[in-house]
Amino acid sequence: MKIGLYFGTFNPIHVGHLIIANHMAEHADLDQVWMVVTPHNPLKKKSTLLDDYHRLQMVHLATEDFPKIKPSDIEFKLSQPNYTVNTLVHLQEKYPNYEFSLIMGEDNLRSLHKWKNYEVILAHHEIYVYPRLEAKGRTGEAISSETENPTFKNHPKIHMIDAPVVEISSTFIRDNIKKGKNVQPLLPAKVWEYIDHNNFYKK
Repeated sequence: MKIGLYFGTFNPIHVGHLIIANHMAEHADLDQVWMVVTPHNPLKKKSTLLDDYHRLQMVHLATEDFPKIKPSDIEFKLSQPNYTVNTLVHLQEKYPNYEFSLIMGEDNLRSLHKWKNYEVILAHHEIYVYPRLEAKGRTGEAISSETENPTFKNHPKIHMIDAPVVEISSTFIRDNIKKGKNVQPLLPAKVWEYIDHNNFYKK
């Protein structure tokens, strides 16, 4: 079975995440997409990041009607801070008959050369890349094409997928909940109900 791993804090998961995950499940060479919830790093300030359980529960609620999309808490069980290469090794040992690939936005692809043991990842795993309207660096400035690593341009393990461009952010949703704005159209109905019932992101 071919599994695409879509990593994120999903704080909260929104319709943009589902659009990408579903497109990859339907149009990329994958049997399933696992939405891997990134746990809170105990060494970092929590700020607005909800507890791991609540973020995982929202992914469960969002994906229960999508048989090809599954929530995953695999990184909850690994030591922190964790690296993708370690997660992949752990998954391959646990599911030796599965073939694991990564799903990422093109903004993440541009920084892949900075990842721990990225050469090992590329040697053993496919990467499916979805477009971003404008990939930006940490400063908020657009990353120029000159900063792209030419190694990844025509790499046989990297597949550019013509997925819809979705520019919804969890930060935008959290900020607007705090302001008392209606963000229901941006969230799966059950996720909105869960957030509203628990009064999340209002402080």
